[in-house]
Amino acid sequence: MAATEIKNVIFDLDGTLLDTRQGVLDAVVYTIKELGYVMPSDEVLKTFIGPPIQLSFMNTYGVSKEKAQKAADVFRNFYSTKTLLEAEPYDGIYELCEQLKKRGYQLAVATYKREDYALNLLNHYHFDEYCDPMHGADNMNVLKKEDIVDMCINEMGGAKEDSVLIGDTMHDGTGAEKAGVSFIAVTYGFGFREGDEIKVNSLLGVAKKPVEILDILN
Repeated sequence: MAATEIKNVIFDLDGTLLDTRQGVLDAVVYTIKELGYVMPSDEVLKTFIGPPIQLSFMNTYGVSKEKAQKAADVFRNFYSTKTLLEAEPYDGIYELCEQLKKRGYQLAVATYKREDYALNLLNHYHFDEYCDPMHGADNMNVLKKEDIVDMCINEMGGAKEDSVLIGDTMHDGTGAEKAGVSFIAVTYGFGFREGDEIKVNSLLGVAKKPVEILDILN
């Protein structure tokens, strides 16, 4: 599919629009200490940023879904009340949104972050001025990335063939493939790094900074 056909641009949140690293990691460290788990290395801690928090605890500690949900509840209670707004917009991201809107693209957000937290964060940093709709995960992690992307496309009145998901991790790439939309990878976030081989069939390009997203779409 040619990039010129794209009409709907759907952003991931963590690592794509906002650097939420500090707030997320502070809440992860609190949860690990509160539940008495062994503190992992800094590299492992970084893997908690982006994916569903339940999945991160299951992968890191081998716990059951029930224990992972308990960890998620502890994490979310601390994160939502203490560190949610500890974030920084990436350099150039507002300018990108402004240019995309001027050129007639519809913008949306599809994130694995729980929806009420995501909306608080997005509204606080004024992304609601550019993006509509904005959707996130449910509390029990039933919705998958592709489901959230589908919700956005349906509300925009778009089609899969004219939509692209922009994200910084393989979770985003896989979600794009399963949703049947194109994908743009960014390497300034938490997951992908410059030079990585990104095995996503619907990949349109790789951006090292937000302004390059516009170049790829053009």
